[in-house]
Amino acid sequence: MASSAAAIMAILPSRARSAFLNPQKTDGADSFVLVPNRRNPISTSMASPLRARFRSKRFLSVTPKIKAQSSPAEYIPQSEFYKIEAILRPWRVPHVSSGLLQMGIRGVTVSDVRGFGSQGGLTERDGGSEFSEDKFIAKIKMEIVVCKDQVEAVIDKIIKEARTGEIGDGKIFLTPVSDVIRIRTGERGEKAERMSGGLADMISSSIST
Repeated sequence: MASSAAAIMAILPSRARSAFLNPQKTDGADSFVLVPNRRNPISTSMASPLRARFRSKRFLSVTPKIKAQSSPAEYIPQSEFYKIEAILRPWRVPHVSSGLLQMGIRGVTVSDVRGFGSQGGLTERDGGSEFSEDKFIAKIKMEIVVCKDQVEAVIDKIIKEARTGEIGDGKIFLTPVSDVIRIRTGERGEKAERMSGGLADMISSSIST
């Protein structure tokens, strides 16, 4: 009983705590009286303030939308282009690549890699085989080079499509790129990075229409 009362006292606002220690009947829409009860440590007759507090969003369990937190206004070191490296679960790669294609990201390099992180101490089943802590786990590394303005959109899309909420979802690394050169034409910089029908073209066409 005492511990329950102490726990409730800890979360009550100062006005409610005072009313509990010195119970008295008050009037008005914003008043309340707290009375000790044998069956229940505290029996409350609550008006708007206390009820509003317990019904506020502070006491609701809401699953947050996951995205890259605290996106920087400027990347350090600053560059016009960045390489995004994402280490992903193999079976999530089709979802990520499809999402990137839909948003106009076409230049993607994918390679098979093996390693372990937080997931290294766990056992995972893949294709009927178990991987334990003494074995590397198969992952996919996806590499994408984009201009600075597209970085956050690509990161958010990868997180959205690759996330399961379990350990082993992977990581994203961001690296500045000093230049981009297209071998076929010798173009450099923005012209070399830009692809026909890509995100930049989709944005410009939507603005023109």
